[in-house]
Amino acid sequence: MAPPVRYCVPGERLCNLEEGSPGSGTYTRHGYIFSSLAGCLTKSSENGALPVVSVMRETESQLLPDVGAIVTCKVSSINSRFAKVHILYVGSTPLKNSFRGTIRKEDVRATEKDKVRVQMVPISWCEMQCPQTHTKEFRKVARVQPEFLQT
Repeated sequence: MAPPVRYCVPGERLCNLEEGSPGSGTYTRHGYIFSSLAGCLTKSSENGALPVVSVMRETESQLLPDVGAIVTCKVSSINSRFAKVHILYVGSTPLKNSFRGTIRKEDVRATEKDKVRVQMVPISWCEMQCPQTHTKEFRKVARVQPEFLQT
């Protein structure tokens, strides 16, 4: 007979880190593993190692981005500290609905963080342009620098 299925909700404490290692649909905090999804709890172990604790949804109707996944995004807004993005693809799979995300300046590169610059140049009172790709975006501009002003 199969063991009974245990359902959990986001934020529910599942077990101690000494009893298992976190898998998909979970996160760790203060030495415990918590659920980040509503779904069924699964524990799987290989070769006598600590079991991997995961939470799986009933139906995988939507592909979700995980930590460390390679994603394709569209930048919706940008400033000197971070960029807000809409996640469109996880790997090479398009998403049914886009997810929102934030890319901090510190997270852009693991090395040479001081060389990372996120900038747009104002070219008119209502438009900004990327100096490298020359992509233009409509933005409200408070001060236009005369050397960048288009006539």
